[in-house]
Amino acid sequence: MHVVIVAEFAAASGGAEKVAVESARGLAEAGATVTYIQAITGPVDPLLDHPRLHRIDLALPDVWSLPAWRGAASGIWNGEAAARLASALDSLPVPPDCLHLHQWTRALSPAVLPVLLGRGVPLVLTLHDYALTCPNGVDYRFDRAEPCALVPLSGACLAAACDPKSRLHKLVRVGRAAALRVAARGADLDVVHVCDGSRARVAGRSGALRLRHHRIDNPVRVEKRAPALPASGDAIVYVGRLTPEKGADLVAEAARRAGLPALFIGAGPLEARLRAEGAEVLGWRSPEAVEAILHRRARALCAPSRWVETGPLTVYEALAQGIPVVASRRSGAAEKVADGETGFVVEPEVAALAGAFAALKTDALTARLGREAYGRYWQAPLTLAAHALSLLALYRRIGDEYKMRQCDMSPAAAEPAVAHSMGSTLGKGRLPTL
Repeated sequence: MHVVIVAEFAAASGGAEKVAVESARGLAEAGATVTYIQAITGPVDPLLDHPRLHRIDLALPDVWSLPAWRGAASGIWNGEAAARLASALDSLPVPPDCLHLHQWTRALSPAVLPVLLGRGVPLVLTLHDYALTCPNGVDYRFDRAEPCALVPLSGACLAAACDPKSRLHKLVRVGRAAALRVAARGADLDVVHVCDGSRARVAGRSGALRLRHHRIDNPVRVEKRAPALPASGDAIVYVGRLTPEKGADLVAEAARRAGLPALFIGAGPLEARLRAEGAEVLGWRSPEAVEAILHRRARALCAPSRWVETGPLTVYEALAQGIPVVASRRSGAAEKVADGETGFVVEPEVAALAGAFAALKTDALTARLGREAYGRYWQAPLTLAAHALSLLALYRRIGDEYKMRQCDMSPAAAEPAVAHSMGSTLGKGRLPTL
């Protein structure tokens, strides 16, 4: 099978690219031929160096690097991106059996959808956020610090000052969302959700989009080793962008109230404030360094999202090391945390987080939660190999359905493709050619 993966970067600049790169490697190791098309020139992850993996760079500029007017126009509809992608696909010596799009908001734009949909092979989109349905991409009211309840692109949505930057940015994002609806008009889109919450939310907010929903967990590239000893850890650890919507400020205040140190790995607009309040902020670190820091210092990992996040991946990585997790109910990864058994699932509020942190001051409880987290995770690990096999099964199934539709036959409605049948044991209650 020849799979073409389309992403904006070839190295992790966020969760979407990390998953795109790792899935490309996993598919190649599983025996597939993989072409990885990156939109924006930049660093290349060594994982993409594999005999069955070929990479193409479209050499497009990131819209955020362009003058404002040009970046806005390109973000809404980038005809050059569509032309370069079409040329790259035409140049492939072997036609693809399946196309897989991971992200399109930094360079590709909705203009690439007609190109991909017109190739005569199945197209899969992994939804790492809510950009398919929501103009600002995260289904969050930044003006009210709460998840959005408005109908996307309704009058109320258009009037809402919900953008994290400005009303002008909101206008551009509305244009992009409208362009996407036009580009996808009449098409049946196969979308992959990385958490149950994403599937439920998108299904209820997709409007006229015709979606077939599938469910596959993100891969977690963590080697099994001796579990951490979280009862010996000295800090509540937060990993990610230091922003209000991700709840970094909640961790700092809740840890202070609970009498525990807070350790932040990442950067963002709250960095100066957190440092001024005495928090330890390490900045960004490599995945290997993050794993080592968690193993050595984490009493628990906290994922306190105010917005309806589809991840974060660090929740799975912590559980794999035997580290308890305190997760917001709005975090997609919270479905892998068994409340009171492998960590705590709470509201993204200071008092609730502080209560969970205070409980973790008890060594015996922290040790028990860590042991249970480790045991449950490794009963059904979210490995790269398992992820790749789930993708290949999905590609084959929708490929068969695609052929049936071409023959005017009617396949059964798509059922969710779950990457790990035992995953519930972790959850609640149980161009240059290079």
